[in-house]
Amino acid sequence: RWIKFEEKVEDGGERWSAPHVPALPLHSLFQLRTCLQKGTMLLDLDASTFKEIIDKALSEQPGEAELQPELGERLAALLLRQPQHQPTKSPLRLLTELCHAPCGARGLPPRHPATATLPLQLRNRFKKKVPPGTEAAHIAVGEVEFLEKPFAAFIRLRRAVALGSLAEVALPSRFLFILLGPRAKAKAYYDIGRAMATLLTDELFQRVARRAEDREDLIAGIEVFLDELTVLPPGKWDPSARIPPLSCLSSPHRRTAAQPPDQQPHSNGETAAAGDRAGPGHLRPREELERTGRLFGGLLQDIRRKAPWYGSDFRDALHPQCLSAVLYIYLATVTNAITFGGMLGDATDNMQGVLESFLGTAFAGSIFCLFSGQPLTILSSTGPMLVFERLLFSFSQDHGLDYLEFRLWIGLWVAFFGIVLVATEASHLVRYFTRFTEEGFCALISLIFIYDSLKKMLNLADTFPINWQYRLDNITSYSCVCNLRVGKGLGWPELSVHDLSPPSALSHQPPTAPAGLSKTQCLAQGGQLLGTSCQYVPDVTLISFLLFGGTFLSCTALKRFRGSRYFPARVRKLVSDFAVIVAILASCTVDTILGLETPKLLVPSELKPTNPARGWIVFPFGANPWWVCLVSAVPAVLVTILIFMDQQITAVILNRREYKLQKGAGFHLDLLCISLLMVTTSATGLPWYVSATVISLAHMESLRKESATSAPGEHPEFLGIREQRLTGLAVFVLTGASIFMAPILKHIPMPVLYGVFLHMGVAALNSIQLTGRVQLLLTPAKHQPDLAYLRHVPLRRVHLFTIIQLLCLALLWVVKSTVAAIVFPVMV
Repeated sequence: RWIKFEEKVEDGGERWSAPHVPALPLHSLFQLRTCLQKGTMLLDLDASTFKEIIDKALSEQPGEAELQPELGERLAALLLRQPQHQPTKSPLRLLTELCHAPCGARGLPPRHPATATLPLQLRNRFKKKVPPGTEAAHIAVGEVEFLEKPFAAFIRLRRAVALGSLAEVALPSRFLFILLGPRAKAKAYYDIGRAMATLLTDELFQRVARRAEDREDLIAGIEVFLDELTVLPPGKWDPSARIPPLSCLSSPHRRTAAQPPDQQPHSNGETAAAGDRAGPGHLRPREELERTGRLFGGLLQDIRRKAPWYGSDFRDALHPQCLSAVLYIYLATVTNAITFGGMLGDATDNMQGVLESFLGTAFAGSIFCLFSGQPLTILSSTGPMLVFERLLFSFSQDHGLDYLEFRLWIGLWVAFFGIVLVATEASHLVRYFTRFTEEGFCALISLIFIYDSLKKMLNLADTFPINWQYRLDNITSYSCVCNLRVGKGLGWPELSVHDLSPPSALSHQPPTAPAGLSKTQCLAQGGQLLGTSCQYVPDVTLISFLLFGGTFLSCTALKRFRGSRYFPARVRKLVSDFAVIVAILASCTVDTILGLETPKLLVPSELKPTNPARGWIVFPFGANPWWVCLVSAVPAVLVTILIFMDQQITAVILNRREYKLQKGAGFHLDLLCISLLMVTTSATGLPWYVSATVISLAHMESLRKESATSAPGEHPEFLGIREQRLTGLAVFVLTGASIFMAPILKHIPMPVLYGVFLHMGVAALNSIQLTGRVQLLLTPAKHQPDLAYLRHVPLRRVHLFTIIQLLCLALLWVVKSTVAAIVFPVMV
């Protein structure tokens, strides 16, 4: 049987083989062409039953090939016999049959294939593999003892009809090919039938066969197929070897375009072009960036483009895959908010802290998801913003200015400049961003994620030091005592804090009371811990690194489980969609079982400013001189450039053609939303936000759509991204509600979330071509993969391009690591 690829019944007669690319003898195609030239040809036959078809085929034979009436009757009786098919059984059913079979019957030869009846057709699990709209073609070949010369017939029905139990599954039938002949040529008939089946599974020949008006059109289709044929020399390969299907095949349109115009069949040229023409939902390349020449023209175009999709942006989110995306991105967003909130608190004396980071992320992200042009974007604070906040706070402290008021005026100016950029359609400059720019920016942000996750894990060795001096033989000398000073008025003697910790030599002072105090009780009573083992903590660093590495490896392995050979496709897809959540839950379970005090996710539990000296509303006048509102325009220009470049480069990366987005982008609308949010976040003293490249890419990857049904041997087709607004909105709403979920979130170890960050950075880094070209630098030429650009570009030019990108990336990293990091988006 064929569904794009060939499957054979194995010698045992119990199962179908793995799908493989059919390998045909060249002579079989020539013999098939002869059969079509001399045999019966019925095109657009009106028939509703198999008997009508057979009767018509026998009555319409060419004169030189006409059979005698009695032979025709015997041939019709033979063809109308009830067909038998190889059953397709699930492994569970096979195991059940084996268990219930009598002991003596298990060694018997296999039974004959089952007779195909309508109930069996309807229950056949194989139909799940058949794509919607599929039609069947039936090929009957073999040798018959009462025939002296071959009988061949090719039939195309005008309307596809169900021919009862003729097919293995209940499908309408369109084509039939019959080849029966005398004995001693069974192998030749078999190869001709395989050649016919291979032709009918070829998309270009299908178009020819559907539109053919006479015998010559079909012969021309075979000639075109022969023109594309590749011959393998018999001594250089094994004809019995089964070639596995490739993961990527050329489209019929590209095959047609590769042919000279005079060799393209007239019947399928227009169809091929129409088949690859974009549907109504597709946009022309970069249509969103075309200038209208009117004020706010681009913004109005974005609104007109996105408005018809607004309702579906919520309906399309009703899928289990969206739930896994929400949980995944939520944990990443919370971790990012805590990280940047802590660094902002250190840089601004807690004028902006973790709580402000949570509230700002929740508010800005929710508004952006509701009204932006690309709601799959995830907003976050970024490194350049953090550098600017640090410089601005230091400048304000040095010159006696109020930081939040100064920052308010900068934010207002940035919003004004952003609206001007939207009005003048400045986003059309994005069309000049090249792959060089996109890959450099994406690689840098991905490396920052990887570097920060590893750096935070290495810092655990300082917080939870490893006990290098532990000696098992000295365990009797390890102790820690609590010295309660009499000055506290308690009058307690020195009491020992029992600690099974190991470090080095201690001051040996036996306890003077039978009962001991815990470390917490001792410090609460104003006591002092004496002894070097008092600084001992269990080996938290080791288990933290195990959780970190285990989470990263689990995320990576479970994400790749979709392409595994184990379990049904539905189970593999479910595991892959919830890969990150499963990895986090598994790591949290291990941490809970071990019971070590690993660092946990701590979120604010009270709605009050981190710094008590500030309020929730920043007033524009009163604390600073009047001229500050004018001078603020100077740093605002720099922040505007920073936000424009950061936002738009990320938008270009997210709107790549390979993601097959159907609803279009909204570069102008996104920039307007970011500009208006600057006003609100500045007036409330919340952090400023732009698109987060790595988290946004992770969001899109978690919403990938693939074809639900695929033929045996065919890889699932990537259909695009599940474009909607609900997942991002739910992520930011949950981020704001995290303040009330502190008792639950405190059980999640931070090393687990750092492992998720590492997975996101590595996944984003692997998604760009630069990573593959760096691998080419280390791969000998004979082992390099067969990439399209290597066929057309000299290898030395590819290496030169890669080295220049790496040098620019290194320069950006150096700039990012200095005070000049604020200008890094401009340098990109």
